Parts: sequence; C-alpha cells; structure tokens
Amino acid sequence: MKKIRLLIIDDSALIRALLTEIFNSSPNIEVVGTAADPYIAREKIKQLDPDVLTLDIEMPRMDGLTFLRNLMRLRPMPVVMISTLTEQGADVTLEALKLGAVDFVAKPKLDLAHTLKEYTEEMIGKVTMAAGARIQDNTPVSIPVKPGVINRNRKGTPQKPLIALGASTGGTEAIKRIAGILPANTPPIVISQHLPAAFSASFARHVDEVSAMTVMLAQTGLKIEPGHIYIAPGDRHLKITREHKAYFCQLDDSKPVNRHKPSVDVMFHSVAEQVGDQAIGVMLTGMGVDGAAGMKAMHEAGAFNIVQDEASSVVWGMPGEAYKIGAADIVLPIDQVAEQIVALIQ
Repeated sequence: MKKIRLLIIDDSALIRALLTEIFNSSPNIEVVGTAADPYIAREKIKQLDPDVLTLDIEMPRMDGLTFLRNLMRLRPMPVVMISTLTEQGADVTLEALKLGAVDFVAKPKLDLAHTLKEYTEEMIGKVTMAAGARIQDNTPVSIPVKPGVINRNRKGTPQKPLIALGASTGGTEAIKRIAGILPANTPPIVISQHLPAAFSASFARHVDEVSAMTVMLAQTGLKIEPGHIYIAPGDRHLKITREHKAYFCQLDDSKPVNRHKPSVDVMFHSVAEQVGDQAIGVMLTGMGVDGAAGMKAMHEAGAFNIVQDEASSVVWGMPGEAYKIGAADIVLPIDQVAEQIVALIQ
C-alpha cells in the first residue's frame, strides 16, 4: 500500500515535531516535510507533491485562511485544519471548511500525556480519511429533482412530517446548501452534526444566516415547530419526545455512541420510536457508520429516507453504510436533496 505523503504547516517548532512524531507512528503515513509558514509551504508543495496538508490557522506573514483560499483556487488538495476548540476558533474553522478544507482537529497541547493515544488515533484517522476525500466546490447550485436510486416498493409519503438529518465530515457545508434552499414554512428539522461543543453556537449562526427558516440550538423541553431547525449541541445527544400530538427536544448527557456525542444513531432511533412514518430521514456526507442503524430503524418504522450519493459526498462513510444495509429509499446528489424534501412535503 502506498503511504500517504503528508506536509505539516505550523509556525511552532514544538507542534511540528509533535505532529511529525504522531503521524510517523502510522505505517500508512509518511511526513515528507514541514513548513513554518505558508511561503515556505508553497515551495515545499511544489518540491514534495504531498497528498495531504495539515494547516495551522494562526501563522506569521500569511494566515492559514488566506493560504487556504489561494491553494483551493490554484491547486486544490485535501487539507486538515489545526484548530483551537474555542468560540473564536469556531468561526475561523467553519470558514476554512467553507473554503474547501476537508476536516479539522484540535491543536495539540504540549501536556498531552493522558490523552495522547486517543488524540493520535483521531489525527491519523482524519488524515487517512482526507487522503481519499473529494474536494468539493461549495457554490450552491439548484437542480430539479430527477429520479434517483429509489426503492419503488414503498407506498405513500409522510403526512405532516418531521425531518431528521445527520452528518459528519463535510456536513457543515452540505447542511448549509440544503437549508439555503428550503422555504420558511418547511416542517421542522432536527440535526445531529458531529462538532465540538465550542463550535455549536457558531455553526447554528452560520446556518441561520443562509436559511429562511429559524435556526437554534436544541434545548430540553423546547417544542418542535414548523419553520424551525434544531441543532444538537456538541456535547449532548438529541432525542425527540412526544406529548399528545406535539414533539419536543430532549438532550441526553449519556456516553458517546459510535465515539460521537451527539450521535446520529441516538437521534434517528428516537425519531423511529416517536415519529415513525411521519418522518423524513436524511443522511449526508460523513466518516464512519454513525446513524446507519438508526436510519434502518426509521425505514422499518415507515419513514422515507434520503441518502446523499457518493459522488457529491466528501466522504461516503455514513451515507454509504446506510445505503448498504438497506436503510435508503432514494440516493441523490446534495443539490437535489432539498428539492426532494420539498416534493415529499407537498
């Protein structure tokens, strides 16, 4: 197996050394070089032809976002951002994902001793995933709904539906593309997107800016109403409860599921149980298998499930797994998902 050629870009010599040690511990990754700033990085990219970059955001001479913007215009390639997990870092990191970065990881701390193994696994996993990811053009394009890969044995469509959406890697931009198309009177949408807690409020604001719907973070006891999007905060699972004919948000502080909190599986299973055939399920781009089993439960409860196709996904992990186990009713490119939702609710 050919090793992934990695270039590390960071102004800290200590961080460069730590990341080099982490990535060289993997038999599948070779650190071919490091760079202290984007100007050095630019020359090393030409010389070394890496497969993936890790890129710090805050650097001298040229910041990471400016470098990323130029890179994606001139030589698009997989980039994993090194981000501070703070509210301020959230806005910058979400902007990097908008510009075309595949994913992000937390900036390593020099006192990592007690969490080094877990951190190493995450770093290696994300760079490995990035090497096979599709670099996306995030310019929204509206395309009329065409027949997709659909299970034509299903009968009927939901009445007064609730829409449950799950996503991970690449999902922040995919969600914005869908939210930017749906009309203000769309039935309520609940979302579990894999993000750190510090990013939750910033992500909700970013979605709200492009959507005609009202976007907010979910809270326990919050009534789920049409025209609203409810996003799970990054440190809680989101479940749906029902009282008479009304649905409510419930946040759960139990352990991560599939290594994630919020977990898409947790949300989808609650929708299957509480909403049944009144629901529409949507699975977007993401690494791993989280949500597939829950989407299958929704399918068996009578929900209509939409899965993003492989060609338009940054990573066809979560949607691909849902498709493989028979949880999907239709498979569509990202720019047809919103139109399919509108067709179903009308």
